[in-house]
Amino acid sequence: MIPVYQPHLGGREKEYVNQCLDSTWISSRGEFISRFETGFAEYIGSEHATTVSNGTVALHLAMAALEIGAGDEVIVPTLTYIASVNTIMQTGAAVVYAESLADTWNVSVADIKARITPKTRAVMVVHLYGLSCDMDAIVALCKEHNLLLIEDCAEAFGSLYKGQHVGTFGDVATFSFFGNKTITTGEGGMVVCKDKAVHDRACHLKSQGVSKTREYWHDELAYNYRMTNICAAIGLAQLERADETIAQKRQLADWYREALKGLPLVLHAEPEGYRHSYWMCSILLDDPAQRQPLRDRLKEKGVETRPLFPPAHTMPHCKTEEDFPIAQSLGSRGVNLPSFPTLTREQVQQVADEIRAFYSN
Repeated sequence: MIPVYQPHLGGREKEYVNQCLDSTWISSRGEFISRFETGFAEYIGSEHATTVSNGTVALHLAMAALEIGAGDEVIVPTLTYIASVNTIMQTGAAVVYAESLADTWNVSVADIKARITPKTRAVMVVHLYGLSCDMDAIVALCKEHNLLLIEDCAEAFGSLYKGQHVGTFGDVATFSFFGNKTITTGEGGMVVCKDKAVHDRACHLKSQGVSKTREYWHDELAYNYRMTNICAAIGLAQLERADETIAQKRQLADWYREALKGLPLVLHAEPEGYRHSYWMCSILLDDPAQRQPLRDRLKEKGVETRPLFPPAHTMPHCKTEEDFPIAQSLGSRGVNLPSFPTLTREQVQQVADEIRAFYSN
């Protein structure tokens, strides 16, 4: 079986975890928490980063730190993982969906602009599958309308826009370190803030709102969103090998692009001025009717795949009657191929050969 993803734990993960065990610092305090936060902030070029227990709570905490809530509207692409939408709903704010672009699959800035109302408080952009959104246009739009900008970077660690790492453009940004992400802590996430006051508030809220001056005193309703020292130890080891991992994943994309040439499909593109981190090597079929038969054949041959996300506005709990033809088309035609960093060229060719055989039948 060739899985769609598996983590690569080939660095100092065991060494660092054993240090946690030996020291008994295994919960949400310990040296690896601060080391991971500092190292991560330096890697992406930010001043303020704080660890959390997963990427979903990272989004919720980021919006809580910005005091987004009832009466606000947050614009978000419908083509995204459901956590982007769920966390907006959890703040009490209203979700406003936006359309996608056919070429990059990311959110349409023109459609964001068309959906701004007097209640719009923030725009959440999602750097889908490792490709940055058009950040010049989005930053300019948010400044023009005095809107907060949230970057959902769950899938985009290592992705650059004009040489700048995603997550450093917005007021806040969030990252996920789930087991299938480019760097992993098993479960975990990071909240990155441009403003120190917002960062301090995020740190306060993630730890039960505990007072800095009075023992066991909690001054507001807050959360327990803290990362463990063990998870941070794994994250630090992963971070030390990040450049190598990203290079491996970009190599996979090159191999797939070459091996799939001439078939009625396209690999997720990398526009000029962008660096795609290829969290997932994703293809878009010309014909949506062929997606499930292709996935079925690959499964029979021992190759695991995933579909692109179905648009969030079609989900039962957050459904609208709106029509987003581009997002719906993308969601019906996309396939995520095996994308883990230790995948070999021979395995990539094996996957490509099975896809080619499907189309030749």
